[in-house]
Amino acid sequence: MITTRRIFLASSAELQDDRREFELFINRKNKAWVRQGVFLQLVLWEDFLDALSPTRLQDEYNRAIRGCDVFVMLFFTKVGRYTEEEFETAVGQFKATSKPFILTYFRNAPHTAPRADLQSLWAFQDKLKALGHFQTEYHNSAELLLHFSQQLDRLVANGFIEFRPDQSPQAAPAGTSQQATLTGNGAIAQGSGATAVGAGGVFVGGKNTGNIHAGSRIGGDLVHGDKVLGNQVGTQVNTGGGAHVGGNVYAGRDFVGRDRMHTQGLAAHDLDALFAPLLLSVVQHAPANARAAAVQQVEDLKAELAKDRNADDSRIGRLLDGLTAMVPGAIGSVFSTFTTPLLAAVTGPVSKFVLDKLKGN
Repeated sequence: MITTRRIFLASSAELQDDRREFELFINRKNKAWVRQGVFLQLVLWEDFLDALSPTRLQDEYNRAIRGCDVFVMLFFTKVGRYTEEEFETAVGQFKATSKPFILTYFRNAPHTAPRADLQSLWAFQDKLKALGHFQTEYHNSAELLLHFSQQLDRLVANGFIEFRPDQSPQAAPAGTSQQATLTGNGAIAQGSGATAVGAGGVFVGGKNTGNIHAGSRIGGDLVHGDKVLGNQVGTQVNTGGGAHVGGNVYAGRDFVGRDRMHTQGLAAHDLDALFAPLLLSVVQHAPANARAAAVQQVEDLKAELAKDRNADDSRIGRLLDGLTAMVPGAIGSVFSTFTTPLLAAVTGPVSKFVLDKLKGN
């Protein structure tokens, strides 16, 4: 089970660079924390669809704030009325429910802002003092992220964020050996968390010592998890004429078998074929006034995925979220497309979180 903690980030557009660095920081944090059962969902006003609201779009932001666990506000030379309204919403929610935690950060750096802008800044700082809530000053994004990282550590220490033990398989200690005897057809799975990979197949987990004789029945492949990885410490491999990898290999997507290695990322024609059913579904289900925008979302997803290892998983997650909100009728096709083996192998924690939300729809 994954525990989600929602963080709302409020600020004016003048701190766009700091907002971007903050988002990247959360994404990096998630890569480490999601394995321990914690996902930090960053809520940004950029993620909301620029669509009509029954009242006004700011009410949607305020509703999101009331559902958040942490409220972070950045300000510099001015505080707009909507940003101040978001702060007041967070304060009111905290008084009623003791959450969200509220953190305010003032960028103390040289500027050439007009005095009219500074009036709103000074008035807001006076309001903070009256509330007994004092700002934290920072001079650059590195200082901001360092302080916020320390605050996250405190939330872990006081139990607000609880990790669960990492369930990933552990490497076998040096000198540890395991044996199994196979009679007839079937598979052998050795070690804690090992996975049987098929009739006559051998799964090798962790570090191994000694000789591994795979014979011809392994079909030419030695599988380590979902990759082929050589350079096992103190290990000799006999594949009976099949492929043998003697060092660390990044194979792009997969090691195909025997004498062929596929090393390319997602080719354009592969992406076109994968996305064809989704594109058709979007065209069929999108409202007429949103069809062009929805199709562009699909093209943006393809373009991001084409970057392969350099793809921005956070952006992919936002695009998925926006596309399914725009075209609910295409949710099934989105889920089917991104759970194909080729795309499932490249989706990161943010994308997977969005896809998990779609399962119930």
